[in-house]
Amino acid sequence: MAKTQIADVIVPELWVPYMIERTATKSRLLQSGIIERDPAFDVSANAEGSRTVNMPFWTDLTGSDEVLNDSGSLTPGKMGTSKDVAAMHWRGKAWSHNDLAKHLAGDDPAAAIADLVGEYWNRRMQAFLNSSLTGIFAAASMATNKLDLHVSGGGGAPTSGNILSSLTFLQGKQLLGDSKDKLVAIGMHSAVETQLLALDLIDFIPDSEGKASLKVFQGLEVIVDDNLPVETIDGKLVFHTFLYGRGAFGMGMGRKTDAVEGGHGTWEVEYSRDALAGDSYFINRRKFILHARGVKWLDVDVAGNTGPTNVELEAAGNWQRVFESKNVRIVRIRHNVLPM
Repeated sequence: MAKTQIADVIVPELWVPYMIERTATKSRLLQSGIIERDPAFDVSANAEGSRTVNMPFWTDLTGSDEVLNDSGSLTPGKMGTSKDVAAMHWRGKAWSHNDLAKHLAGDDPAAAIADLVGEYWNRRMQAFLNSSLTGIFAAASMATNKLDLHVSGGGGAPTSGNILSSLTFLQGKQLLGDSKDKLVAIGMHSAVETQLLALDLIDFIPDSEGKASLKVFQGLEVIVDDNLPVETIDGKLVFHTFLYGRGAFGMGMGRKTDAVEGGHGTWEVEYSRDALAGDSYFINRRKFILHARGVKWLDVDVAGNTGPTNVELEAAGNWQRVFESKNVRIVRIRHNVLPM
């Protein structure tokens, strides 16, 4: 007797684009412009045989101009070059269910997977980005993109100068100099958001449906994430808040549509079944690049050979700034909050 299985409901050729579209629709990181899908990164993510991607670039022109005269020649300068490097990432996740659980629940797990997997990957991309930020800002080369406001050296209770406010935000923004107008979003912990709400510093902007759901602080979209780093320094909580420019992170997605042997689907979306146990398995794999533009991946503290873990992304020794600091479109502010 014929029956419908997950392999029939989730058609890989159709489901992968649907998943990518749903991920983009749900992701505040993509919608705000912090992460930009880059066609050049897509090409690199589809390349084979390398765990890193080299991205050479011309450095800016330097030197003073010269006064023209009729007895000498201009002194030619030369173009300088450098390179940014991104890591290739291979990630995956599998889910399973038993027939009995399916029948007792009275619902179709395939539909649930299709609904939930996009949001799952959004959460994982946020965790990935947070780990990258931890490592990037631990690197000594990023010192000029950091502002520390928190109480230190055993000082007393935090004051207005130790918290995120309109004034201290402008101090952090100024670290990008004349590139500060490229900032589009700010990532903060919910405790920081609560403080700003109490100070009446967050505005609510209607979205495309007229709902006041877009939060804005000093013209930047607010992205609230309780997984952002929180430290304890001198017995006081210190929060990490990040200012992001448009395209601070470039993203590329590789496509691996080759069919799998002995199963259903492709490398990206695979379905298999253990008939004797009554278990069905759904496997989702990804090959991608997600890289902070201008901060080179050194790949020196990585144990495996298929890309770094989130813990390895947090290692300072794996990162080095290669762009001029104001062209790296990220600023970190470390600060306290006032007792409520």
